[in-house]
Amino acid sequence: MINTNLKFWRRELSLTQAQMAEKLGIKRSLVGAYEEGRAEPKLATLVNMARLFGISLDQLVTTDFSKKKNAKAALQLQAQTAATPEANATRSGNSLRILALTVDKEQNENIELVPQKAAAGYLNGYADPEYLEELPKFRLPMLGNTGTYRAFEIAGDSMLPIASGTVIVGRYVDDWMSIKDGTPCIVVSSKEGIVFKRVFNRLKDAAMLALHSDNPLYSPYQIDVEDVVEIWEAKAYISSTFPIADLSLNRLASIVLDLQQQVSTMKKV
Repeated sequence: MINTNLKFWRRELSLTQAQMAEKLGIKRSLVGAYEEGRAEPKLATLVNMARLFGISLDQLVTTDFSKKKNAKAALQLQAQTAATPEANATRSGNSLRILALTVDKEQNENIELVPQKAAAGYLNGYADPEYLEELPKFRLPMLGNTGTYRAFEIAGDSMLPIASGTVIVGRYVDDWMSIKDGTPCIVVSSKEGIVFKRVFNRLKDAAMLALHSDNPLYSPYQIDVEDVVEIWEAKAYISSTFPIADLSLNRLASIVLDLQQQVSTMKKV
């Protein structure tokens, strides 16, 4: 039903193929190929379609919305959803979000790198496919196809021993309510910009996220969920700086070794 439903919802939303492609973060030619049944969308694209249309993924692939009965029910449900204040969904962390992304020639998702110098512009361009096209891109086969990833170059020493300039590779978090306390994440917000912190989930009780640094010199603080734009769970990091050895542990190991040698000498005597 994908090609049929894509045509139906694109027309229902009064979108051209180019406009639909922009909202889904894909090329216009792919929209045409999907509608004609010449290609099948990747899972991430299907999820974005379902969010955009306000239907479930199951409905997208199994229900023929071109039939009047199904279409009428879906449009009524969409109207009811639209009548619900968007703030309620946002404050629960469950609001619908369309993620723009880029793919390579084989239609594999890229990992876009957001360097420090581009961090300020990311707040305005995170949903713009043209902005993402300008970012450096790479792939990490070891991550597999378990989600959508993006990389951010962090600044500062709040998350030592991970040093400033380290690139954090994060997996996109769609359901913020699922975040477990202490999870290291890249949090993109309208007030704080791009920060790398451990997240403690306070959405259910206070519609807040508590952000903690690994460096004890930095105090924890809270951020209102309405200010949050994106959350990326840290899955890997790339750094040219190796962690500094803990000299105190080295010293302790040396003392233990000396004691062992002394005991051995005493036994011989």
